[in-house]
Amino acid sequence: MRNGKISDVCANVYSGGTPNKKHDEYYAGGNIPWLNTSEIKFNRIYATEKFITDEGYSASSAKWVPANAIIVAMYGATAARVAISKIPLTTNQACCNLIIDASKADYRYVYYWLCSRYTQLAALANGGAQQNLNAGQIKDFPIALPHIDVQRKIADLLSTFDDKIEVNNEINENLQEQAQALYANMFIHNASDQWAEGVLSDVADIAMGQSPKGDTYNEDGVGTVFFQGRGEFGFRFPTRRLFTTDPKRMAQSNDVLMSVRAPVGDLNVAYEPCCIGRGLGAIRSKDNHQSFVLYTVFSLREKLDMFNGEGTVFGSINRDALNSMPIIIPTKDELERFEEIVAPMDAAIRNNYEEICRLEAIRDSLLPRLMSGEIDVSNIQL
Repeated sequence: MRNGKISDVCANVYSGGTPNKKHDEYYAGGNIPWLNTSEIKFNRIYATEKFITDEGYSASSAKWVPANAIIVAMYGATAARVAISKIPLTTNQACCNLIIDASKADYRYVYYWLCSRYTQLAALANGGAQQNLNAGQIKDFPIALPHIDVQRKIADLLSTFDDKIEVNNEINENLQEQAQALYANMFIHNASDQWAEGVLSDVADIAMGQSPKGDTYNEDGVGTVFFQGRGEFGFRFPTRRLFTTDPKRMAQSNDVLMSVRAPVGDLNVAYEPCCIGRGLGAIRSKDNHQSFVLYTVFSLREKLDMFNGEGTVFGSINRDALNSMPIIIPTKDELERFEEIVAPMDAAIRNNYEEICRLEAIRDSLLPRLMSGEIDVSNIQL
């Protein structure tokens, strides 16, 4: 094994660019995938949330990044997080894009190496209000380079976990899409004029969060899991990060968690009893039709968008406005029919999520041992 620097295994290193935000036409109707650092979460990127136009691309220093590049976030809260581009895309200037020379390193090995050294790389970030890395620090970052065949075996082994995690994520996304389609078919497209007009509080109890004092927070698992806002939201369930020893407002397992501050309307589901801060509300069915309540709130997203941007600083929604959101209330028989079909789908999403958590825990325990050479993979046949 030899030691080197990240730049030793790169064919090219460059950052991206951002079109002038004064020109909405640079973004509207664009078809060029454009990544910013908020989407970098130690993952494989198959799609982006934002797109720019050909004009926007030409009017900025954005550059195309090929598939299988390593993207390292350089600025802000995501500094030192790393992802693999699985599609060609462009990035903003806060992304350092590493094009790996396949003759010198397996790109997946480089990705896992940087994942395993996140703490050390993040420690290099400097600055006042926000933490920043620069491309030079990333290029000079040390890397251990075993023979490329060993690199591939390490990457193959770790990828087996990520591949299964991806499959479970895809299944969960498909299940949620099916449930939303069924809800739309039953309760929107084929709504009966005999059904009652009502408001959200007719079918759900709504609790608004209240933040504990800051000196009760910790990241050591002491006390009650605490979510301040949407910052820890995942696809379906939030990720534990903070705890509090003085919980104020609680959500129960399977409650819908909704962001009540901009962006208003983002949703997750409480995996367990948790304390919620003032950025969240908890929504719970009054009569054990929690899947109906969840997909009802999903269907309100367009109406909830009207609250974004209101106010002097940012958008928000209060309890009265959320309680009074207009909905159509089907008959009890229709509610039961929907629940019988969809509740098992939501349970499957939860089960798949639990398996994802187990796989991530095994992968993360193996990662440092593989990268340090503690586990010898030279005789492993994959």
